[in-house]
Amino acid sequence: MKASLKACDVVIFGGGGDLAMRKLLPALYHLDQDGLLAKNTRIIGASRRDMSAEDYQAKVREALDEFVPKSIGDEKTWPRFKERLSYVSVDAQQESDFARFNEANVGADDKDVVFYLATSPDLFGSICSSLANQGLNQERMRVVLEKPLGRDLQSSRAINDEVTQNFGEKQIFRIDHYLGKETVQNLLAIRFGNTLFEPLWDSAHIDNVQITVSETVGVEGRWGYYDKAGALRDMVQNHLVQLLCLVAMEPPGRNDADSVRDEKIKVLKALRPIEGANAYTKTVRGQYAKGMINGKEVKGYFDEEGSNPESRTETFVALRADIDNWRWAGVPFYLRTGKRLGQRYSEIVIQYKSIPHSIFNDESNRQLQRNQLIIRLQPEEKISLTVMNKVPGAGEGMNLQPVDLNLSLSEAFHNKRSPEAYERLLLDVMRDDATLFMRYDEVEAAWKWVDGIMAAWNQTSERPKEYASGSWGPAASMALPIKDGRNWHDY
Repeated sequence: MKASLKACDVVIFGGGGDLAMRKLLPALYHLDQDGLLAKNTRIIGASRRDMSAEDYQAKVREALDEFVPKSIGDEKTWPRFKERLSYVSVDAQQESDFARFNEANVGADDKDVVFYLATSPDLFGSICSSLANQGLNQERMRVVLEKPLGRDLQSSRAINDEVTQNFGEKQIFRIDHYLGKETVQNLLAIRFGNTLFEPLWDSAHIDNVQITVSETVGVEGRWGYYDKAGALRDMVQNHLVQLLCLVAMEPPGRNDADSVRDEKIKVLKALRPIEGANAYTKTVRGQYAKGMINGKEVKGYFDEEGSNPESRTETFVALRADIDNWRWAGVPFYLRTGKRLGQRYSEIVIQYKSIPHSIFNDESNRQLQRNQLIIRLQPEEKISLTVMNKVPGAGEGMNLQPVDLNLSLSEAFHNKRSPEAYERLLLDVMRDDATLFMRYDEVEAAWKWVDGIMAAWNQTSERPKEYASGSWGPAASMALPIKDGRNWHDY
């Protein structure tokens, strides 16, 4: 990452909240530690709570002690970082409070300003309106919007319309932290930085693509919030669809924000609708029941505090997506995500087609496997390519077996710390680089596709299928690729 050479003010609404303390402030600390924050860059927490700057600094220090224990031991960074920290008490629903930002000289001396809205989306519109009324929406000022951006197309459009009344599209950064992961960015490097892969990146060579985001946690005490969202809205509409776009998009003319996002929107518009009866053959939804995770018994969805046994909200989704264009005609994209599954990981699997004709003996033919490119996003970041290789030995004949060629980012770059996603994304906002952020038309196109699925589900009285915690979801999800003559990568 290149340094952000220009000083700016970073204002975090919800500056004392969980996201700020767990992710945003540790990310900014790491950027400071790596020398990527300009000398006069300030970090200003903003929330309703009355608090002095000293109290806020102490609260941030506690968070850093908990969430970056190794890095906080660097006492050269903390004194500098502490001096950057200040606090403004602002009630997001009291427009008069916003005058305090001018009193704090936010954006003085023509500095760029980043307003990070780590609040409920219901407040995005009023915050942006109040900022504009104080003259804090100039061209050098930007707003970052955390997900979820609504719960359907209509509510998403209402939020975006409120924000765009006060800030231009080029000033709005809609964040999806998955796009800040090193391996996601490496996907672009693999495709467009190597002659090996891009010529083979189409329906003539690829049989199917699988994208899995698997979680072992449940709703973690947030049943009321989660039940209003569900896996389709919470994960598929943003994270998984964005990963699909990066896999499927055409090569952009340049590696800049609009060129990349122009290609992503073409993929979204080419997604075949999943509506009506198609939803029952192309999708599976489930709810977790009690079971075992890592040897411990865990609660089911309806055993969680505040639950309603009448809920039909899905905690698991598997679906087949099809992209109707020349590059991907006939190639299924299998997407899968869920809570309380058997293992925590996120990965993209590119499954290549079988060789057209085998010249090897029967024993080797039994060992033949198709090439696979596996891009693992978490918990470890690595890339592996499965190829067939001769078994060593003079007396073995031409016997083959699959071998994985592995690139572990931590091993390949052992002297380089792999930055957290929010580090890259926050730095990009400060540099005014929107390549890894979603544009208004992207958000709308994704919601249109997801709304069709949700509408089909709502037309039936069928409940989500139950699955035991610690399993890989409902049995029907295993059958989703099987009926196409395929299997999930881990089966």
